[in-house]
Amino acid sequence: QVQLKDSGGGSVQAGGSLRLSCAASGDTVDKYSMGWFRQTPGKEREGVALIHRMGATTYADSVQGRFTISVDNDANTLYLQMHALRPEDTAMYYCVAARRSFLPLEGEPDTWGQGTQVTVSS
Repeated sequence: QVQLKDSGGGSVQAGGSLRLSCAASGDTVDKYSMGWFRQTPGKEREGVALIHRMGATTYADSVQGRFTISVDNDANTLYLQMHALRPEDTAMYYCVAARRSFLPLEGEPDTWGQGTQVTVSS
């Protein structure tokens, strides 16, 4: 079973950029569909960006064109590059993994990281 350690969150002003990282251990990421979910207190959990096992990607409409998900199989690490950040992107971001070929944005991952906080001020 893969273990996930996410990092890279922080506080930025609107319009800024951040890159989240998710270091995987215990298994290789190429066996998984992986991605990022986010959660804000009082709101439902939201699938943000996914990279499926064969490499296709899916983005939430709210981040399309601003966020880019990628995976480095050699480093066994998942990334989320975020540009043009908005206050509504403020949330705890979680790296997730599912040992199947496809994980929908509304799906249920098998494994979660501990989360990394992103705060965007206006």
